[in-house]
Amino acid sequence: MYDQLTYAQDGPVTLITINRPDRMNAIGARTHQELVDAWQRFREDDDAYVAVLTGAGDRAFSAGGDLKSASEGEPVVAFDPDERAAHARGERPGVLGPSRWTDLYKPTIAAVNGAAYAGGLEWVCWTDMAIADEHATFGVTCRRWNIGLADGGTQRLPRIVGMRRAMELIITGRVIAAEEALRIGLVNEVVPSGTCVERALELAREIAALPQPAIRTDKEAAVRGFGLPIDEGLRIEAECFDRSIFSEETVEGLRRFMERDHPDRVRGGVPGRG
Repeated sequence: MYDQLTYAQDGPVTLITINRPDRMNAIGARTHQELVDAWQRFREDDDAYVAVLTGAGDRAFSAGGDLKSASEGEPVVAFDPDERAAHARGERPGVLGPSRWTDLYKPTIAAVNGAAYAGGLEWVCWTDMAIADEHATFGVTCRRWNIGLADGGTQRLPRIVGMRRAMELIITGRVIAAEEALRIGLVNEVVPSGTCVERALELAREIAALPQPAIRTDKEAAVRGFGLPIDEGLRIEAECFDRSIFSEETVEGLRRFMERDHPDRVRGGVPGRG
């Protein structure tokens, strides 16, 4: 179905892999379209609960936009003035896939198996959580070529690591190692090289085993309320809570609570631990 991606479904967990290891999983025009299609497929599949995004091989998660593709007749950025204007108005899903989506409330995890540069770093920021191999590196390396961030990096990176850290990375283009990415909050875990996909899938399965409606409404409330005045954020939280609290899953959750049948009591009590 895809030429530059693979899409694998294992029960409620989806694994999307950018499959261009010869180009460090750089995203060209075709990759962009396939990413839009794959994420739309995940979004619309009622049986798909959690998605993991990674890259093929062990060199790169993604090196960002494929800068060689323009010379091959497939530019990543549209040259047509009308298309550029549509992008500027926010009428397109993004440059390197659906990076402008802000209303996907299913959980997403990045498994960072190598270099996450420029647009690749932006994809790490787009996901909810990130697990990095210990050899992974991160940077706004497009700084070197006078290419700006176009897939949310200027907006999501400051929200994740804070404005000072983000400004340093955005302005200098400095490449950082996985341990520093962990220290500043860019990733959630660093694992031995070659194991980030395995760990991300393990985490995804643990999340998928939990009731989903309240996860999605809580994610929605957090995303929609971020940066708003507290009273407006609390109003959004109340709206989202009201949609989940009377669901069938809540009735089942109350039964489990009363009977001490907790779905997160796996291997000693904490998902993925013990």
